Amino acid sequence: MIKKNTQNIRPFTAGDDTLIREVLHPKNDGLELGYSLAYATLEPGQASLPHILRSSTELYIIQKGRGRAFIGREVAEALPGDVLFIPVGARQYIENIGEGRLEFWCVVSPPWKKEDEILVD
Repeated sequence: MIKKNTQNIRPFTAGDDTLIREVLHPKNDGLELGYSLAYATLEPGQASLPHILRSSTELYIIQKGRGRAFIGREVAEALPGDVLFIPVGARQYIENIGEGRLEFWCVVSPPWKKEDEILVD
């Protein structure tokens, strides 16, 4: 068993400008996983930078707050309990449009790699 608490994981600022805590990743945990799992946060008024993942799909699972997600040509409000699927190569970003912190899980398959993420205009 592996048990972790997001509060005990050191955060870092990802290339898309979100604060990330890598919860499970094969490179960190010595596991053979087909995905990686991270917990992301954005403060009120912040947005991630537009980016694409060249070879991975991604799920955003909204935990707390109120956001607006931009995926390809689609825009959707993102509320607690919402799950957003982001296909390979889709231009994506999410903004916090609420008064509190936006918190969401990111599941990336195959696992996230820095070199797979490209910032776009």
